[in-house]
Order: sequence, then structure tokens, then C-alpha cells
Amino acid sequence: MIKKISLVILTVFFLLAGFNHFWHPEDYYGLIPPYIPAHRFINMASGVLEILLGILLVFPGTRKPGAFGIIFLLILFIPAHIYMIQLKGCVGPEICVPEWVAWLRLFPGQFLLISWARWHAK
Repeated sequence: MIKKISLVILTVFFLLAGFNHFWHPEDYYGLIPPYIPAHRFINMASGVLEILLGILLVFPGTRKPGAFGIIFLLILFIPAHIYMIQLKGCVGPEICVPEWVAWLRLFPGQFLLISWARWHAK
């Protein structure tokens, strides 16, 4: 039962996160390091992938590839977390958090999300 509830929460989390890329795209542009080109495209692609991967979690036959896709995506997001740490938590007027929060987003945050997705890949 706990795993089912966890799966629903993970699915909703990624669906909402994906849609948020379209509802508030400006919040994400500052998170993308300047050495990565095409910020608008990267933001939209991330949103689409989060939505699609969230949908894949819903169905037992596609849950494993969806969970591994989420893990891959979360690994791709690590440079954004490092960039946020380099900026001491402030990536613009939209997103400015204490530096320790920026660190927590990466350690342990990102790795907990990866572990969570991995649990549902089994």
C-alpha cells in the first residue's frame, strides 16, 4: 500500500513539475547554466519529458522505463543544481533561496529523487 501511495505521489510530482515548465517558464531559464544553449528549448523539452515520464509511471507495463527515464533526466539536471550552488542560491528575481537550500536540492534532494524513482523501477 505504501508503495502505491508513493507511486501516485511521484507521478503527480512529475506531472505537475512538467506542466510548471509551461505555466512558469521564466522560473527555469535562470536555472540553466549559460554554457548550455537554447534555454527555451531545454525548458520545454524538460517539461514534455517530465509529463511523458510521469504518464509512463501510471501503467505497469511502462513503469520501469518511465522510472529509468526519470533517473536519466534527474542526472541531466545535476548541472543546474551545481549552477544554483555556484550562484549561492539566487538565479534571478524569480528564484532566490538561501545557499544551504541550494545545497540540499542537490545533496540529498536529487539523490533521494533518484532513489525514489529507482524503487519504482523494480
